[in-house]
Amino acid sequence: KDSMLFKLGKRTFAAINYKSASNKKVFLDITKNAKPLGKMTFELYNNHCPKTAENFRSLCCGDNEKKYTFKESHFHRIIKGFMAQGGDFTAGNGTGGISIYGRRFEDENLNLQHHKRGLLSMANAGPNTNGSQFFITFTEAPWLDGMHVVFGELVDGHEVLDTLEEYAGGNDGRAKALFEISDCGEVEAQFAFWH
Repeated sequence: KDSMLFKLGKRTFAAINYKSASNKKVFLDITKNAKPLGKMTFELYNNHCPKTAENFRSLCCGDNEKKYTFKESHFHRIIKGFMAQGGDFTAGNGTGGISIYGRRFEDENLNLQHHKRGLLSMANAGPNTNGSQFFITFTEAPWLDGMHVVFGELVDGHEVLDTLEEYAGGNDGRAKALFEISDCGEVEAQFAFWH
């Protein structure tokens, strides 16, 4: 039910779709070297990974018990043709971060695939070590399937992701510019009313 089959010539492909109208959306306002760059909006896969999605949503809103938030943290690792990694709001270098559930929490669902650009996935240090660090894919990354929890996707702000990749670092992933999350939160659902 997460995919539809379609034909291209004589070959049949599966179009993977993890989205749902009931899923929550969040935004990250990004600055480049302290100047506004733009907003990225993500749909969280509450329908597949409710615990992981809620961790990210709450860290965007800062509405958790400890008031942990991504606000004023930065993307500490950006690798061209691979991904941009952020979410380390404690150390800022990829060694820190903490979840709303405690230091680490378990892998909730490893069945979703890293099949395209713009996917949100949890960074980890091995099985069941999810905290607050996440990454956004620049391309499909099938070698990560079954090892990292995919829990959302970019739905608006693709030009911001393009700029992140444009300023990617070398092998160490240190970006050529400072990309900071200046603000973040939940996108309120828009309801239509008919008379």
